[in-house]
Amino acid sequence: MADRLSIHDDIKLYITSDKFYLEPHINPTEVLVIDRVTGEASVKEYGTVKIPIPASAYRPVCGFLGTIKLISGLYLVVAKYRILIGRLNGHDIYQLAGSEIIPYARSTTHLTNKQIEDNNTYEKMIRFALESPGLYFSYGYDLTHTLQRLHSVAPDFHMMSIATRADPRFLWNGHLLKDYSQQQFARFALPIIQGFVSINHVTVNGHQLTWSLVSRRCVHRAGTRFFMRGVDSQGNVANFVETEQIVERSGEKSSFVQTRGSIPLYWSQYPSLKYKPPMELAHEDHVAAYTKHLRDQQLRYGNQVLVNLIDQQGKEEALERGYRAAVAAAALPGVRYEPFDFHTECRGMRYHRLNVLIDRITHEQNEFGYFMSRGGTVLLRQSGVFRTNCVDCLDRTNVVQSLLARLQLTAVLRLLDIAPEPPAHFNELFNTVWADHADMISIQYSGTGALKTDFTRTGKRTHLGLIKDGINSLTRYYKNNFSDGFRQDSIDLFLGKYVVADGEGNTVVCPLRRDRDWKYITFPSVLLVAVSMFCASATLPQRYSSEVLMYLMFWGACVTATLSFIFRHGKEFVDWPRLDAGGLAASRSSHL
Repeated sequence: MADRLSIHDDIKLYITSDKFYLEPHINPTEVLVIDRVTGEASVKEYGTVKIPIPASAYRPVCGFLGTIKLISGLYLVVAKYRILIGRLNGHDIYQLAGSEIIPYARSTTHLTNKQIEDNNTYEKMIRFALESPGLYFSYGYDLTHTLQRLHSVAPDFHMMSIATRADPRFLWNGHLLKDYSQQQFARFALPIIQGFVSINHVTVNGHQLTWSLVSRRCVHRAGTRFFMRGVDSQGNVANFVETEQIVERSGEKSSFVQTRGSIPLYWSQYPSLKYKPPMELAHEDHVAAYTKHLRDQQLRYGNQVLVNLIDQQGKEEALERGYRAAVAAAALPGVRYEPFDFHTECRGMRYHRLNVLIDRITHEQNEFGYFMSRGGTVLLRQSGVFRTNCVDCLDRTNVVQSLLARLQLTAVLRLLDIAPEPPAHFNELFNTVWADHADMISIQYSGTGALKTDFTRTGKRTHLGLIKDGINSLTRYYKNNFSDGFRQDSIDLFLGKYVVADGEGNTVVCPLRRDRDWKYITFPSVLLVAVSMFCASATLPQRYSSEVLMYLMFWGACVTATLSFIFRHGKEFVDWPRLDAGGLAASRSSHL
């Protein structure tokens, strides 16, 4: 489906002392002019603008991503490098491979030293957000919408700019483009999504197919694994991802959509240095929040099957009971709850037990169907989705979603009279892409690749896969406890959940300035000394005497006592977000 307002791709960026000029590289008809002093922006007709520097003195960029305000003032954000992923629905799709942020202010002499330091921290956060894996864009295709939504729009939809008509749930740079929604900026404002895109050309029995997987992460309650859980009062859930599997053959296109998202209750699981922090259900109106979330989902996607993969015993049991109770209390028509204790059913690497779950929901997959069009004419529509979750909505969730996607792929190949089922080479590609998808979505939420991808890649659980899962789990533990605060702040700043105030760091207190408690430095230092002395006492003496044993006992006791104190006060040693865009400060205080 072609768009009438494609976005300028290769752009010449001219920077003068008082203005930015963004001029399309090929066949320019207009120029975006931004005043660095006033911040005003306008699009001028090409030829009416005289750029007061040599024509060769430009920086090549491949997209205008918007602007953002930090302490020193506004910053221009541009895409510098891109990687071509492939063609989807007739349009090139790219992954963002490099970006640049350029301050409007020519110097920082108007800032204090502390403001300069804080501003540098904010700059690092924006760069960190832009360097996050899985940012994608297109100059002519709206990546925020599914094929079915694109075929269900009003006639004037394609007259709007891609950024203006984008689904705000998945517009990752919506905050940066908030001042560029007018039609005059239509061909400059480049929207981006975060998630996963894979586009693959496959030959099956002589038929040339394009098989694609597109996942879109939602900007609402976006964040890191332990700092963003559950639902908010508007019905938004953490780690909500819409995943679309697309098959194209000439003018025929099919689309199958699934969703994942945190259990829609008020619950939390804040990091505390424990390997698995306890999950806590808040004393809130869970049914109201659940109902708001599900009604929104039904409005967007139709009927819902809620596939819940968490444990029905142990630490996850209360969460499963709460979810089951909310579903029963709301009693929404068109919603069915399908619990499946993944770990119990598949214990001992018995992953063939997943067929039990698939058998339970196959009739609904046939009932929901999928979207299909031929030559622009809609033949089939998808009438419902599977909303799958585990605790993180990552590892177990991806395994089940890939099984449902395989069933739909088989159905499409049969409908198009291509093959009764995917051949071996297609199966291998399918497994690899879905495993890569699992890793990407997991990195964006938890900081590491997914677990259980050996099953997704090979169709069976392996001992090597268990070892890799152990390494990923330990890496997750470190990142979730000691670096996710900065990562959460970067996401909140980039998405506009936190907005830098005028005069911050001078007349307004900067939230970055948070003094650590004395225990944060003292006890890790004591632990380091105690461990060093214990190791020295154990390895250096040529023979062991009662004095050496006393040293070992003393320093061993110091290590044990210090570790005990640190874990008892674990939340004080966690890297908590400082911008507090999600109201985490109150939660943190109540748990200390």
